[in-house]
This record gives sequence, structure tokens and C-alpha cells, in this order.
Amino acid sequence: MALQKKWLSIFGAIIMFSSGLLYWIVFTSNTNFNTKSKEIIITKDLSSDNVVSKLKNDSIINNNTSFTIVKSLLKYNDQAVKPGRYLFKSGMSNLDMIRKLRSGNQDPVSITINNVRDTKQLCAKFGQQLMLDSTELFSMLSDTILLDSMGFNRENILSLFIPNTYEMYYTISPRKLIAKFSSEYEKFWSNNNRRAEIQKRNITEAQAYTVASIVEKETIYEAEKKTIAGVYLNRLKTGMKLQADPTVVFALGIFGIQRILFEHLSTNSPYNTYLVNGLPPGPICMPSQTSLDAVINSEEHDFLFFCAKPGYDGSHSFAKTSKLIVKMQMSIANGWTRKKSNKLS
Repeated sequence: MALQKKWLSIFGAIIMFSSGLLYWIVFTSNTNFNTKSKEIIITKDLSSDNVVSKLKNDSIINNNTSFTIVKSLLKYNDQAVKPGRYLFKSGMSNLDMIRKLRSGNQDPVSITINNVRDTKQLCAKFGQQLMLDSTELFSMLSDTILLDSMGFNRENILSLFIPNTYEMYYTISPRKLIAKFSSEYEKFWSNNNRRAEIQKRNITEAQAYTVASIVEKETIYEAEKKTIAGVYLNRLKTGMKLQADPTVVFALGIFGIQRILFEHLSTNSPYNTYLVNGLPPGPICMPSQTSLDAVINSEEHDFLFFCAKPGYDGSHSFAKTSKLIVKMQMSIANGWTRKKSNKLS
């Protein structure tokens, strides 16, 4: 009887120890960081063992053995791996983390889009931060049937993308990404009376975006943007050529160019506003929201000309007549090379 009690005590102790160990393995914290949270990006080519290694190497889990045990218990195998961005909070248990991974309960990625030259560059940026194929996205944004159904074309589709910071899932498809930005586009133009304001100026949303892209490249001074936007809208209204140097740079395709020479002004391109009437076929960059709003709420004035102020600090003087042209021509006659910073726009 005494021997039986002894074995029962030993068996009970083993059960208690095993239960405690199992509880520790499954339910206690297994994170290895002091910050509020840490992320892991799981790509579609990773196996479940790769995920464990990545969690360990990125100092997200403390004990990979206990994690592997729970992984096996919950059958988190290669077939259960779901790509995405997963955010883990400090203090999470193996059970919490594996349940999150198994369910595919991913966290959105924050992506800021701005300072983009064209659609191809934009697609590359998305491809660097999301799982989608940038080539497939670019192909869709070049599909004339799709673009026509959306009211865009290949030249102005960049205007669908309003610069801002957006949240989306790492696994978002190209089609869903386009749908998301279509929704954001509508939200932007519906807010703050923007659509009504451009209608007053007799331009479309895509045209406003194109004007804003020129304004973006013309000045670094936020206070001047509404005035410059007003100049270009006045030129459009009166039938003048825009004669905007940034469009010549875009037409040349030499984006680091520092000086616009007279020979450049004859560049044969629909984007060269020294040769073509009206706006170029599409934007020459992705403008900032301040440039967009500068066009939407452009100043009403009679200015048709502007040129750099003396000192070359980037600020401009504005005029109703072409007297400034004479001053510019005199400078050129004296051997000055035409520069972007001192040109007449």
C-alpha cells in the first residue's frame, strides 16, 4: 500500500510537472522584444520552418523550440502558411502568435505615395512594398479597355493616384489596389468642395492634376503655388501656349537637367508646351496635395507672366504684360545661359 501511494505521488508529480510545462509552452509569453510591437513579412515562398527561423532571427520569439512544439500541435505546416504582414505585440504567447499566423489575420501596410514621376515608377514602388507583381499592375494601368471604363487613358491614369499615406494588405491584388485608389480618388474630389471649385475654372479633375504637376515643378514656395496656378489657368483661358519649362524637361526625359536651352524648346513632343497648345496629354509628375489644392483654389488675377526675382532664391515676380520678356531677352543677349531658376515661365 505504501509503495502504491509512493508511485501515485510520483505519477501525480509527473502530471503536475507536465501540465505546468505544457502551460508554459503554450500560454506564457514567448516574445523577445521590449518595444510595443514587431512585424514580420511572410512572402509566398516561405515554408513553416522558414517562418520559425525568421521569427527567431528577427528577435520576435525567444524560444524557437517551444514555438515549434505548439506549431506542430496546431498543425501550422507548409500548407497553412499564409503570406502577409503580421504584427506581434510584446507578451504574446506561442498560441496567440500561431493562431494569428494560421488564420491569416494580417495587419495592413502603410504606404506613402508621393514624388513619383510616372505610372511605371509608381508601380515599381508598389512592387517593392507589396506582394503584387509590378509588371502586372503596370499592364493593367496600360489596358485601354479598363482605363476607358474608368474614364482615364494611358497618359493621364497617374491622376487616379492622390498623394497620401494609405493602409492596405501586403497581399492585395493589382485589381483590388486599383479599386481602392478609385475609391480614394472619389473621396478626395468629393471632399472640401473640390469638384465644384474646378468646375468653376472650366477644367476636369485630370486636367487639374496635370496643371498641379506643372506647378509642383515650378516652385518650392507654397505661398506662390496658388498664384502660379492662376497664371497657367489664365493662359489656358486666353488660348496662350503654357510655355512651361518643366514640360520640356519631361519631354526630353533628362530629369537631372539643370539648364533649359533654346534648342530644347524645339523638342518634338506632345508634352512640350512651347510647341503644343493647351495642356500636355497627362501629368509630368505626381503633384503634392498642396499643389493640387493650389490649382483647385487658384488665385483669381490678371497675371499672364512670371519670372524669377533677382537673387535667384527661387521666388517669382508676376506681371500682366510681357515687359518681363524684354528683360529676359536683354540678359540672354548679354551671354546669359537660360536657367530654370531665372527663366520666364
